[in-house]
Amino acid sequence: MANSHLLLMISIVLMGCSLAAAGNFNDLTEITWGDGRGKVLEGGKGLSLSLDNYSGSGFQSKNEYLFGKFDMQLKLIPGNSAGTVTTFFLSSQGEGHDEIDFEFLGNTTGEPYTVHTNVYSQGKGNKEQQFHLWFDPTAAFHTYTIVWNSNRIVFLVDNIPIRVYNNHENLGIPFPKAQPMKVYCSLWNADEWATQGGRVKTDWTHAPFTAYYRNINIDGCAVAPGAASSCKSTDSAGNAKPWQTHELDAKGRNRVRWVQSKHMVYNYCADSKRFPQGFSQECKRSRF
Repeated sequence: MANSHLLLMISIVLMGCSLAAAGNFNDLTEITWGDGRGKVLEGGKGLSLSLDNYSGSGFQSKNEYLFGKFDMQLKLIPGNSAGTVTTFFLSSQGEGHDEIDFEFLGNTTGEPYTVHTNVYSQGKGNKEQQFHLWFDPTAAFHTYTIVWNSNRIVFLVDNIPIRVYNNHENLGIPFPKAQPMKVYCSLWNADEWATQGGRVKTDWTHAPFTAYYRNINIDGCAVAPGAASSCKSTDSAGNAKPWQTHELDAKGRNRVRWVQSKHMVYNYCADSKRFPQGFSQECKRSRF
């Protein structure tokens, strides 16, 4: 009993530390579209985005970043969310852009959300993997993380890695490492493709649809226009920051295997109908 009480107290302390480290949406982001459908909550501790039959909404980071660790907690639209897409992603601008995506594809009541991940480099994507989560993402907040360095991109859910995309430039495959990216989040209607391939349309009688964001954390190399990176390469103890050298240990590899064997619902590396000419070279290499 004493051990259980001690573990509970440690958990509470760690949770408090995590919340204390969270950034403020007023400081880090700006609402960029939606005509009032995006709202900052609790003095910047949270933010909500809404979608109705006239418009969705979205926000973005004030700074661009070249590599980093990006955390966001989301609580997705409950009930019938078919046709809606809630996003958290990184993107550069212009032709030949880079992009790293978390997209949450809504569904009819009782059916699971699809978590859609993708990586673009120099304007080319087609690197999709999709998952169904092992929990209800509408019932509570959960943490979604993108770790991006020059060697790999790791997607995590509640600190569990679900996907690793490695740098395979040695195979002639472009990797996003030269273009600074902003953080973007949005809620919009995509019923032409989002739910069951577009077969299920948005039911506007349930509008407005609202998704909630909180506990934004960005630890990365901020790049102001025309200026050098403001990234601190080490922590206060002089050690490289974990995201700069992030790679999976044995436990992490086992977790990826579990997620991909139990919860993956689409993998571009297994879609021979879509890629009859053969799979991209990185598909032949280890997923880690």
